[in-house]
Amino acid sequence: MPGLRKFSNVTLKRGIVKADNDFFKWLSTIKLNQVERRDVVISLLNESHEPVMTWKIHNAFPVKVEGPGLKATGNEVAIESIEIAHEGLELQNE
Repeated sequence: MPGLRKFSNVTLKRGIVKADNDFFKWLSTIKLNQVERRDVVISLLNESHEPVMTWKIHNAFPVKVEGPGLKATGNEVAIESIEIAHEGLELQNE
């Protein structure tokens, strides 16, 4: 249909791992109100760390970052969540 297209935000969740400086610098732009739009590639890997599926998100920028809720008496896995707005998503063939 004619008109502006609207895309739902993409939410990524993962266990906490060692910081990737370039990725975390991009996320920190939220706090500085200097959001940089980037094309983002997301790959689903198999047990051998080979890509099974790949998505490319166009003109993406982070809109929400949530860290884990840590409790001294809890034993849950620490999970962080990142919500990304974008202007289009495509599935890339491997």
